[in-house]
Parts: sequence; C-alpha cells; structure tokens
Amino acid sequence: MGMIEGHMVIEPPKGVPVWDIDPYDPTILVDPDSYYAELRSKGPFAYIPKYSILACGRHEETQEVFSDHERFVSSRGVGLQDFHLEKPWRPQSLVVEADPPYHSKTRKVLMRALSPKATGALREVFQAAADKLIDELLERGSFEAIVDMAEAFPTTVFPAAVGLKSSNKRALIDYGAMVFNGLGPDNALRRKSMAMGPDIVPWITEQCQRKNTQPGGFAATIFEAVDAGEINEEEGEMLVRSLLSAGVDTTVTGIGNALWCLASFPEQYEKLKADPKLIRPAFEEVLRFTSPVHSFCRTADVDTNVAGVDILKGTKILCVLGAANSDAQKWPEPEKFDVTRKPMGHLAMGSGIHTCVGQNLARAEVAAVLTALVNKVDKIEFNGQAEWRPNNAIHALDTLPIALTRIGLADNNR
Repeated sequence: MGMIEGHMVIEPPKGVPVWDIDPYDPTILVDPDSYYAELRSKGPFAYIPKYSILACGRHEETQEVFSDHERFVSSRGVGLQDFHLEKPWRPQSLVVEADPPYHSKTRKVLMRALSPKATGALREVFQAAADKLIDELLERGSFEAIVDMAEAFPTTVFPAAVGLKSSNKRALIDYGAMVFNGLGPDNALRRKSMAMGPDIVPWITEQCQRKNTQPGGFAATIFEAVDAGEINEEEGEMLVRSLLSAGVDTTVTGIGNALWCLASFPEQYEKLKADPKLIRPAFEEVLRFTSPVHSFCRTADVDTNVAGVDILKGTKILCVLGAANSDAQKWPEPEKFDVTRKPMGHLAMGSGIHTCVGQNLARAEVAAVLTALVNKVDKIEFNGQAEWRPNNAIHALDTLPIALTRIGLADNNR
C-alpha cells in the first residue's frame, strides 16, 4: 500500500474529476473564494492528486460526509494523517479525534463542564471585561484589532474560565495555530508551527495538570469526573488540553472576522445597532460568511457511496467547510453578508456528534464583544489594509487596522 502525507494513496474514483490544485497553497488560504467556487463546480467530489485525497465543497455532500460518524470517522485524524497508519505528533484529542463509544464518554464530561448553565454564569464577567476593553480602545481611537481586541479578549477571560492558575497569552495563541496548522501537509506553514513546539508544548502540558488549576473553573468540573471514576487522571488532563487547543484560537478568529465583516459592510453594522437582538444571528452569519475553520478531514472507515461516487475504505476526504458555507444551493446570495439571514445549517461549528462542544462559550464571548460595540461604538472603519493569515485549517486575519468612533462623538463633531 502506498502512502502520502501519512495516509493511503488512492486512485480517482470513476466519474470524479482530477483537479491539479494545492488547497494548502498560501495564496488560496488567504483568498479562497475562487477555489471554493471551482470546487463546487467540479461536482460532488474532486480528486486532488498532489495529496491523493477527495475534496467536497457542496453543502449537501459535505454535510453528509462531515456528520456521518459511522462511515466517515474522526478517530483516524481530522487532518491529512491517518492515525491507523502513523502515530500523530501529539496524543490525539479525546473528543475531536474520537468516535463512539469512547467519544460519548469523554464528550459527556466536557459538555458538563461547558454546559449552558456554566457558560451562562460567566456572561456578566464577560460583559464587564468586554465593556472595559472597548472603552480602552475607544480612548485610543485607532488600533491593531487582532492583537488589541481579538487576541486580548479571549486570553483575558478564557484562562480564568478554565481555572488556570497562570496564563501565557502568546503560548495559548501559538499553540492553537500550531494544532490547526498540524492538520495540513508537511508544508512550510506546518514546519514553522511545529518548530514552536519545544517552547510551547511543555507549558501547555503543565497547565493541564490538576495542581495548576483552581476550583470554580471548567477544569475543576473535569477533575470531579476523574474523582467520580468516569475518566482517569490522564484523560482529565487531556480534556483540559482540548480546551486550550481549541478554545482560544477559534474565538480569536471569530472576533477578528466579526470585526472585519462589520467594517466591510457598514450598513449591516447600522442594522445591528438599530436592533441588538440581531447579535446572535449576526455572529452565525460571520461564521457562515468567513468559515473560521475552513477545512477538516474525515476518513472513510468502510467501502461506501456518496452521491453516486464509490469511496474506498481508508480514503481521506477533505471537507471544505468554507465552500459548503457559501453554496448558493443552500444560501441565497451567499456572497452577501446579511445580519438578518439566520443561517441555520452552516458547518462552521461542526455537525452531528462532532458539533463544537465549546460553542456556547464561544458565542457568549463574542456576544459580549458585539454587545459592547453596539452600545458604545458609532462607527467601525478600516484604518489600513487588512491582511489574512494563511493556516492549514483556520481562516483568520493576521492584521486588522481599525478605527472606532464613540456613539455621540460623531454628532458632536458635525
């Protein structure tokens, strides 16, 4: 059996077009819209010979593959590497990279820690922190929003919510970027991220230990499950690590992308200010429109068929969530950002049993920031060129120069 990028080499299935493209090319990662459109035009699947994978980008087929955990498993890795054939660079996630019945046990514990009640109790804390941050940024007027807002807010509130005794903003952010770049091929992005490992991974591992957490946080609930015999100590530490690997970078991306959308479409921000009840659907539209997690893999665990295409057991399938979330067959005028859309069915938070377990927390954090904005900020404007950061799995901004105008100030200056 031939191998490429840690998974089985396959031949293109009958009737599937061969597409000579590199979906991990940095130019595509920073500006993927034409790639998304062409992928959808190829049909249900395209075969990409560079990595010997199938790729899907239409909503219907992508949702089928992404959510059917019995035929298309996550336990063999959600990146290009097949964990049945190669050992991963780090212990695999007990939730994201697991399937039932084991997944049911670990997800149950994590869902208890991140329950609506637990995250709801933090809303006032989140709102106070968001109000304080926006007030400080309004005093400055203009700033670099990725560092000063998108990164600053989650790394202020999230470590305390988890119950970490100490925090390291840079390590938390860089670890998330490393994990998501690690899902791609052995390209320059992955190698650069992996090179940070010796400086970051030991610190992350140490923070996951019970002795480095305190009562009242999500970690405490996880370790209560250890004491109750539901999971062992190592599994408890691994679940805390899952929080740290996926709980910061994705929220940073969500906040940055939301700010970019509101600056890009000022008429939509006006709608949001006029009706703050749109904050929740507005964030769902940000998720659909920008797809913070642009791609995840599944592995066929049986010989099967999707949309008339025969798929062999062991086939790696690249589920291009960004393409599925901009499919005109699912979303009327998908190229438009519309805070009133209410885009039920987007895949940005996963699907099926692998729906993001931390979604309540992410939505609470972003809602706090958006609430502070609509209450205090009249205008959100670009103050320079926004630039996207290439990442093998995350569609995130690298720089976002922004200027804010306080409510009332614009009228006073007229």
